[in-house]
Amino acid sequence: MDRRTFLTAAGTGATALSFGALTAAPAAAGPAGRSDTEQLLSWFRDTYRSIEAMTTDLGLTADKIDVSGTVPVVSRQTSPTNIGCGLWSAVAAEGLGVIGRAEMLRTLERTVSAVEKLERHHGFWLNWYDAHDGSVLTEWPGTGDPVRPFLSSVDNAWLVTGLRIAADAAPSLRPRVARLLSTADWSYYYTPYDPADPVAGPGQLRGGFWTDTQEPTAHHYGALNTEPRMASYLGIADGSLPTEHYWHLLRTMLPEHEQEQHPQGAYAVMDGVRVWQGHYTHGGRKIVPTWGGSMFEALMVPLFVPEPEWSPRSWGRNHQRYVRSQIEHGLREAEYGYWGFSPANVPEGGYQEYGVDALGMQVDGYASNTDRTYTTDGAPLPDPSAFTHGVVTPHASFLALPYARREALDNLRALDRDFGAYHEGYGFRDSVDVSNGRVSDFHLALDQGMIAAALAQELRPGLLQRPFRTGGFRSRVRPLLAGERFSI
Repeated sequence: MDRRTFLTAAGTGATALSFGALTAAPAAAGPAGRSDTEQLLSWFRDTYRSIEAMTTDLGLTADKIDVSGTVPVVSRQTSPTNIGCGLWSAVAAEGLGVIGRAEMLRTLERTVSAVEKLERHHGFWLNWYDAHDGSVLTEWPGTGDPVRPFLSSVDNAWLVTGLRIAADAAPSLRPRVARLLSTADWSYYYTPYDPADPVAGPGQLRGGFWTDTQEPTAHHYGALNTEPRMASYLGIADGSLPTEHYWHLLRTMLPEHEQEQHPQGAYAVMDGVRVWQGHYTHGGRKIVPTWGGSMFEALMVPLFVPEPEWSPRSWGRNHQRYVRSQIEHGLREAEYGYWGFSPANVPEGGYQEYGVDALGMQVDGYASNTDRTYTTDGAPLPDPSAFTHGVVTPHASFLALPYARREALDNLRALDRDFGAYHEGYGFRDSVDVSNGRVSDFHLALDQGMIAAALAQELRPGLLQRPFRTGGFRSRVRPLLAGERFSI
């Protein structure tokens, strides 16, 4: 995943469904009388076209594509997350009728064949490969900076997610995918809980390992409401992680620890584990925060694991409130006139985390603007004039579709109308600086992959969720979510 600065110390303080017919949304008219469903499907077609353009002859989806020139330029590098995005996007495209089944099977087979040839360690994939020949990257394209070989728990989770979806959609691939996953043991990243020293033994997952020295990251992924929980769910589902691991993840940091806001809540005993069921308050809403305050931390996982369905009063309620707070920040607190903040390509180039600082545990977490305007617990909210160079990321609105459909559609249409944020052919560009109108020249595979999955879930609910409703997800993960009792 193109998030080279994301490995922050999150732990220190981080039955098959029948598809049926395409789910038709209420036929509210958009531009030129186009119904919402037609609009969403059109957006999917172009988004998938960008993913096709990023997928090399080898079958690996590259990290990003530059559309600033007359000929789009595909990046050299790819990551496990990008490859996973390519896999589930192809399944979504077939399910929505954008490609035929034969084409989907060819795409999946080619990608799985490439994945089988990639260098692995401890059953997992390294963080950066050459998307065109599959070699391990040792120097960063364009700069020559050295790249240390790294096994990321979170990035591997998204490739495993894509492989599971591919195997579900293509029975002929199931034995091959099963062989690939048979050695991916999530306990490799796990530090068991030690009640005598919960700092050294927190019962959480490491960020990863550098394979040149076998050295682990100093931090664990400690926050529950963040993207790495997909790795936790996968490990719990396949039995390589104990179910108690879920309860050792933090709803907020403990009250005595420094964090964005002093949490409210109470301790509760969950399956024999003493859990601090804490929450923050934003706009009068009680919310379990993410680590940095971004949209994809909270809402990428439920594209695949049906958290709102299995935990309506906790996860479902929290997701709804999280979206509402993102909208409120963009429209009222910062007065950008637009909303949706999540890590993305910086409009001028590069990559940066964007979010709503107040929705994250990290002190000075992810700001919504390039100038990094933060909020502080107990202090008055900065005047809207302080929020200059706000960066809105379209994929965040797609993640919000299940929780604020009309607002998300209106926001996306406004970004296109007012800034030309939509690329006719490849879908929404990665980000927009709403202060000066600068639009990113890039499409990132991660963000396009989230858009594709979100549109699949909106247009054909459950299409990509089938592998995460059976087996260990049903028997181990679902009871945990059903038993969750957020203090919100």
